[in-house]
Amino acid sequence: MKRLTLLRHAKSSWDDPVSRDFDRPLNRRGARAAMTIGHHARDRELRFDHLIASPAARVVETLDHFFEGYGQVLEVNWDRRIYLASSATLMDVLRDAPDGSESLLMVGHNPGMEDLILSLVPDDGRSELRNDVEVKFPTASLAVLELDIDRWEEAGANKAALISFVRPRDLDPALGPDQH
Repeated sequence: MKRLTLLRHAKSSWDDPVSRDFDRPLNRRGARAAMTIGHHARDRELRFDHLIASPAARVVETLDHFFEGYGQVLEVNWDRRIYLASSATLMDVLRDAPDGSESLLMVGHNPGMEDLILSLVPDDGRSELRNDVEVKFPTASLAVLELDIDRWEEAGANKAALISFVRPRDLDPALGPDQH
C-alpha cells in the first residue's frame, strides 16, 4: 500500500509584474492558506518520506509557508516536469518515484493535479470526496490517496481511494472564495 498526498500551490499574485508565469509569487492570502494547510498536515500527523515538487516560484513559496505550519522542513526533489503538467505527465512522475518511498507528497499545479486525482480514483459514485474534487481542486488544497500497489510504477487509472480532501476554506472560512 502506497500513500500519495497532492498539494496544489497556494494562491498566487497576478499583480506582481513578473515577466514569466514561472516566476509568479504568492499573494498574502496564499501564504496564509499554505501555512494553514501545513498546520492541518501536522495536526493530522501526516508524514512523508519523499517530496517531489514543481520548481515554480509559487510552489517554492507554498512549501516555505507549508513547512512553517507543518513545523518541519523536508528535503524537496524539484522536478521541472511538474510545472503546468498534464495528468499523464504527473502519472509519469509518480511512476518514477522511488519504490522505497511509502508516503509521497507531490506539489504542483492545476488542472493536472485535479485531473490526476480524477484519473486515479474510480468514478463509481462511491466517493463523495471525488465528487468534491471534480467540482474544484482550489489553490492550497490537500488530497490524500491510498494506492493498493507495491511499486509506484504500478500506479494507474482507478487504482486509488481518496481518503481525505481539505481546502483552506474548510479550515478557515476567510480563506474561501472572494465574496462580491
